[in-house]
Amino acid sequence: METKLVKIAQLAKDRPKEQFTSLIHLLDEEALYMCHQELKGNKAVGMDEVTKARYEENLCMNLKNLHHSLRQMAYKPQPVRRVYIPKPGSKKMRPLGIPAYEDKIVQLGVSKILSAIYEQDFLNSSFGFRPGLGCHDALRMLNTTIMTKKTNWVVDADISGFFDHVDHSWMMKCLEVRIKDCKLLQLIQRMLKAGMMEEGVLRQTEQGTPQGGIISPVLANVYLHYVLDLWFEKRMKKQYRGQTHMVRYADDFVCCFQSEGEAQNFYLQLKDRLKKFNLEIAPEKSKIIEFGQFAAQNKGNRGEGKPETFDFLGFTHYCGKSRNGISSRPQSNESMDKGQSNPAGQITHRSAQSKTHWTLQVLRHHRQWSNAVEILVRYNEIAI
Repeated sequence: METKLVKIAQLAKDRPKEQFTSLIHLLDEEALYMCHQELKGNKAVGMDEVTKARYEENLCMNLKNLHHSLRQMAYKPQPVRRVYIPKPGSKKMRPLGIPAYEDKIVQLGVSKILSAIYEQDFLNSSFGFRPGLGCHDALRMLNTTIMTKKTNWVVDADISGFFDHVDHSWMMKCLEVRIKDCKLLQLIQRMLKAGMMEEGVLRQTEQGTPQGGIISPVLANVYLHYVLDLWFEKRMKKQYRGQTHMVRYADDFVCCFQSEGEAQNFYLQLKDRLKKFNLEIAPEKSKIIEFGQFAAQNKGNRGEGKPETFDFLGFTHYCGKSRNGISSRPQSNESMDKGQSNPAGQITHRSAQSKTHWTLQVLRHHRQWSNAVEILVRYNEIAI
């Protein structure tokens, strides 16, 4: 499967408007076995209560039957088991959907196929749940943007309950831009519509893609690639005269602007854009602030005190000044108490002109969690 995925990835890169018509056959017995081997044995079980060890008791027959059901399009995912875990930095609980074991195998196989195609399309501003990229890469990009670009204003926006409100109809339209394999699309749609079991009650899933599912991260990235990333890159940037930049990690993103007016205009248009796709901004978690190389000086001249802060990926970003213009290392609560540097690594930049730095202070441990493609004409309403 891996060799075939490499070829598909290269084709997707060479032909950015190519629609793939034959993909479901990649989920053969060998591929299913490889996916089974990759799954960890200590993960929570789904509704079937089947563990990896138990599935291996009759592995050959189980995989043969699973492959046969996929070929005959008789495979139907089981409802996910809804559980709740503590949300970092909050008293709220985060809902998770735990798939059945065979569904985990199939989801992993499908996510590999989708990643091979869409990794060639995703923009350099997207970092979440992508191979070789992580939180620190997103933070470095944001730090570099603030330190070296003409950033004066920051739009810190939060999408309210993103994973619970992904519109299934729009999700399928996004996938159809690149995928024309009806059987694979039908399989993904069945995953989205599988339902969830919560406290013994079966609930239908008319929208959303449950956090906890293996396929959810790549589906979320595909959705936001068209809903947000391409829209920002292809339309918003062309509307504005000043510099504009975005850094996104999954559904968490920050946009940087040179002009206050353009930041305000973007925030208004962002609300309308998300509304079209059944999403909305969480107003209590979103704001527009003056932030950049000259923010502290400008606010001081106006007698307005220090610039506001904003949070991104578990870090609170402060705008201030230092004698030598070198930014300090990000530090966790524990390491700051002990006067030790954060082992995560150093994010530094020398600004001789303004001698301004951003102190990135860890308030909580961060979550574990390019080629742009034009939208095909028949789906041009998705992005631009």
